[in-house]
Amino acid sequence: MWTFSCPFFVYGDNALEYIAQIQGKKAFIVTDKNIVKLGLTKPVTDQLDAVNIKWQVFDEIEAEPSLNTIKNGGIAVGKYQPDWVIGLGGGSCMDAAKAIIILLVRPDLEPDAIIASDTYNFRAKAKLMAIPTTSGTGSEATWAIVLTDTENQRKLGLGTTECMPDVAILDPVMVAGMPPQITADTGMDVLTHAVEGYVSTWGTSITDGPGLIAARQTFKFLPKAYKNGNDLDARKEMLNAAALGGMSFGNSMAGLGHSTGHALGALFHLPHGRTVGLFLPYTMEYLINGSEETTAKYAEIARYCGVASGSDKECARALVAKVRALAKEIGQPLSVKDCGIDKAKYDESLPGLIDRALNEVMTITVTRVPGEEDLGKIFRHAYEGKPIDF
Repeated sequence: MWTFSCPFFVYGDNALEYIAQIQGKKAFIVTDKNIVKLGLTKPVTDQLDAVNIKWQVFDEIEAEPSLNTIKNGGIAVGKYQPDWVIGLGGGSCMDAAKAIIILLVRPDLEPDAIIASDTYNFRAKAKLMAIPTTSGTGSEATWAIVLTDTENQRKLGLGTTECMPDVAILDPVMVAGMPPQITADTGMDVLTHAVEGYVSTWGTSITDGPGLIAARQTFKFLPKAYKNGNDLDARKEMLNAAALGGMSFGNSMAGLGHSTGHALGALFHLPHGRTVGLFLPYTMEYLINGSEETTAKYAEIARYCGVASGSDKECARALVAKVRALAKEIGQPLSVKDCGIDKAKYDESLPGLIDRALNEVMTITVTRVPGEEDLGKIFRHAYEGKPIDF
């Protein structure tokens, strides 16, 4: 038996106006200081004010939300007792909101103990809304929570199906001011979700459709959004693509690009989308070299997106080339070396990188599961920018 989860979506121009339709008395907004500084909380609070819903802002969320920050958010939300929790920002803020709403009903719980097999029933007290201000993580369309254990330098994949937002609001005005670098980083995250969700061994025909469309829209609209942030059509399509990518991988699973990218990001503190996008073509090559099944799936993406025609192997390799060409066009690193990481420090970190990747569930959702030796080779090739030939 399989399930497919997604929120109630409100999208397109003036989507924020939907907030004036919600029922409630108090909203707790989970965000970061930069979102407040940019004035992106005001359009939300204006809508809440219009219907006399009181609100409180918790703006302590970091780029990689720590367990301690979530605990502080849990204390704050417990004192405020809202009937709506709103995650406003990038994936970090939306993930944090999912964890914090659980602590509203379970203040005794350590955040790293949030697991899929438990039931929390937080909707007896509050509902969950997600409003993305980036077009990348797809957190608004998934129940996953990624937090950081700063003590052990490890990213934690947590969550439960209950954590799917009740409402996701996709308003292009909220992402219009994204700078090119963040547009590029988060856009590569969308593409990685789309491609890996499509080829995941846990995927089905239900999850395939959103992944295909997310990939096509990203190839078409990410360069436009990167070059002209005021192109609201491109912004709108990338918002939609991010949500579709989230629906795809959130109901199947991501893959090797995520497990290796997570490891690099955790140890060297690089943006999530940049690291998973960097590893995507290398891990695609690894799978093409050892799996006809995944090669055929890559070929389907390539043909659907108009990238290539021909044999499965030709189309799959053309898709890898297209991923690298897109990354280059939007100024993304094509190798770990391009990230400015010292070779000696990287080599010293290899055991930790391998260990972290091995312990990611996404490492086993592919048709060619690597062991320590192959993961080490992938990390080494990615540092130098060498195509995977094994």
